[in-house]
Amino acid sequence: MTLPEAVPSDPEDLRQYCAQLLAELGEKQQLIDKLAHQLALFRRYLYGRRSEQLDPAQLLLEFASWVQAQPHAAALPAPPVPVTPGAAPPRAGHGRTRLPALLPRRRVEHALPDDRCTCTACGTPLVKIGEETSEQLDYQPAALFVTEHVRFTYACHACEGTVVTAEGPAAPIEKGRPGPGLLAQVITAKYADHLPLNRQVDIFARHGVTLARQTLCDWVAAAADVLTPLYADLTARVLASQVIHTDDTVVPVLDRDRRDTRDGRLWVYVSDGHPATIVYDYTADRSRAGPRAFLGDFRGYLQADAYAGYDALYATGRVVEVGCWAHARRYFFDAKASDPARALPALGFIQQLYAVEREVKGADADTRRARRIAQALPVLARFRHWLDEQADRLLPKSPIGEAVGYARAQWTALTQYCENGALAIDNNVSERALRTVVTGRKNWLFCGSDAGGGRAAVLYSLVATCKAHGIDPWAYLRDVLERIPTHPNRRRAELLPQQWKAAQLPPSA
Repeated sequence: MTLPEAVPSDPEDLRQYCAQLLAELGEKQQLIDKLAHQLALFRRYLYGRRSEQLDPAQLLLEFASWVQAQPHAAALPAPPVPVTPGAAPPRAGHGRTRLPALLPRRRVEHALPDDRCTCTACGTPLVKIGEETSEQLDYQPAALFVTEHVRFTYACHACEGTVVTAEGPAAPIEKGRPGPGLLAQVITAKYADHLPLNRQVDIFARHGVTLARQTLCDWVAAAADVLTPLYADLTARVLASQVIHTDDTVVPVLDRDRRDTRDGRLWVYVSDGHPATIVYDYTADRSRAGPRAFLGDFRGYLQADAYAGYDALYATGRVVEVGCWAHARRYFFDAKASDPARALPALGFIQQLYAVEREVKGADADTRRARRIAQALPVLARFRHWLDEQADRLLPKSPIGEAVGYARAQWTALTQYCENGALAIDNNVSERALRTVVTGRKNWLFCGSDAGGGRAAVLYSLVATCKAHGIDPWAYLRDVLERIPTHPNRRRAELLPQQWKAAQLPPSA
């Protein structure tokens, strides 16, 4: 701001000049506060704890103080009670646990040497009267091996005109060298254990086998093509759900027309089953065309963040929007540093909503709905009244103003969970499903192309669904890749993780 050569002498001009100064100072202070808030968030992201836990005593003090200051304090819900150390569930011990009985045992016997098998007191030979056993967990590296498929040839000695050779087994990759176990290992190592293909090349080299990274890329691509029909079946199961949880994350993608990577997206869609079916979908950008194409004619509840790309789906009337209280809570938690006097009471309200959810965890849908109506709706009513009171007193672009604005704008979606006991209070299930992608992304860094992103979606879907059902991804993939080339298409559902696991159980299970 450039000061004038002379301060206005006219009272009215001076008043306008001072008002302009105050306005400019206010704008600069808002910018300073915003930048300070962004810096605090960035420092917490880099160096601080990601957890959004609060000191219960602090939350109780602030929320209780606000309740007592209200004119009708008796009608307000009780403040949240902090959990004392004595009330916490006992922690699991740190002692040794028994090694699993299913592990193979190798018995190694240790006997006394001959010169010690004589009694030192009387010279009588010692006799074995028992044994003591201790267990030691050991490890043997995995081994590569070659399977030789020998096809015998037969001929007719009578006419010497007929020669027949036995057929070989169907291979996961036609005319390919990798067996189903090796393919399963490469896929599991990358998409479950987050080992990039170049690191796997080094591991195989230590076993004496030299493989090019491009060779492994080709194997992964071929395996994804073979498994794509199962991916389509998983997608159909997700779309048949009453409730779908969804979220997305960035996936860097190489582009020949650019010097650096561009941002693709991996979307996750989680069904409402327990355990759930998890499906990923890749798109080249974050446009609304991606969710619309995947969800198609889906009818039901869609629990997601406030991304505007879903609005066209909600406008059809077939899809009901369900909000996420974890997202709303995050806004208030981030605003706590700049305005604790308002952020902490809001967090107190949200904590009460989660307290109700802890009480109804594991109950049936009707019970959850009844308890939410009886206990959560009164809290929501008071919270909405508090939000409306704060809205006129806050700067919309301030951290607490954005938190209040988000909650008010999403209020219908945020309260939708009280209408149906099958709904969850937040969308954390989809955020957890994306963690495996985020962890892997730190290792493999980028996808080689859009086609590679699509293949990653296929393989991530099968691996994540296996994990959700407690299935070893390697055992599943090895068996399916061996069977799928000759498996009847009409019985393809038998190869889905849910049915595959059931088939592995003994008849009495």
